Amino acid sequence: MYMDWSYIILVLPAVLFSMWASSRVNSTFEKYSRQYTRRGITGAQAARFVLDRNGLTNVRIEHISGNLTDHYDPGSNVIRLSDSVYGSTSTAAIGVACHETGHAIQHAVGYAPVKIRTAIVPVTNIGSKLSIPLIIVGIALSSVGQVFVSIAYLGCALFGICVVFQLVTLPTEFNASRRALSCIEADSLLVGDELQGAKKTLSAAALTYVAALAVTLMQFLRLLLLVSGRRK
Repeated sequence: MYMDWSYIILVLPAVLFSMWASSRVNSTFEKYSRQYTRRGITGAQAARFVLDRNGLTNVRIEHISGNLTDHYDPGSNVIRLSDSVYGSTSTAAIGVACHETGHAIQHAVGYAPVKIRTAIVPVTNIGSKLSIPLIIVGIALSSVGQVFVSIAYLGCALFGICVVFQLVTLPTEFNASRRALSCIEADSLLVGDELQGAKKTLSAAALTYVAALAVTLMQFLRLLLLVSGRRK
């Protein structure tokens, strides 16, 4: 029976780490969703307050269905908050809502990693769609001629763009959380143990982006090993 040791050694640990990170963010969010703020403000109200304090009165806030589907849409200039965040007065909801305002602030001030990530989105989409098919075709036909090995390497290069995208995402997400916590603390939206609840929620969420990078990077290294083996 064939055993793909490159997957077991490189990718599987990263996948397990990703599963743990996902479980941790869900359990942390659930825990602090039961810790309610003394001021009684909702996630939507907190986001609106932070946006207005930063002069972003033009950014709208909308309700979106789902759980932890929160995001900032720069194209529409809208922050969309999920069922568990929009109307919730929990510290977890406040943290997540203000994290999304952090992304809106990044776009407003021209934060460099956000510019880079936005610029490479089109080529990243192309890379994610074409990389694996090119690698499969290149490996399958590598015995026919060296040109197919080159095609496989082209697929690896396109997959590498996905790694770059994940890499640029890290400082973007960490910075958004720092901006959020700074605004929360400066305006006393949360205090004491409430602030700690928001911090722990955002820290757990940040791990999911680290895990996503780890999985993509390890998969990239595995693909390079497979293609380089065909080169011989």
